[in-house]
Amino acid sequence: MNIYDTANRLAEEFRNSDECVRLRELREKAYSDETNRLLLDEYKRLQMRLQMTMASGAGQMPSEDMQRYQKLAALLYMNSDVQAYLMAELQMQKTLADVFKILTDASGVHLEIPSGM
Repeated sequence: MNIYDTANRLAEEFRNSDECVRLRELREKAYSDETNRLLLDEYKRLQMRLQMTMASGAGQMPSEDMQRYQKLAALLYMNSDVQAYLMAELQMQKTLADVFKILTDASGVHLEIPSGM
């Protein structure tokens, strides 16, 4: 058994899954509107900055960025197309995290951050 062949088969299963097909459709619909696209791009940029700030242990994101992120989230979730896309994306992220945990557990690799860091 070649682990890479197995990984490629799993990738194909994901690509063709109902959840992934639906996510692509919802993304296309949400991004088809220019205003939504611009707002989503800014939201995702700020979201990435927030995640990187938290992961680095550098403290909190600047308050003006955090306020902008919260306002964008509130605005975006008022749009049903965007809300459906973001919720489907969140569910896919959870599924991917679950699969990653299964693989790391199987490998014996522990990726927890040691206490005291």
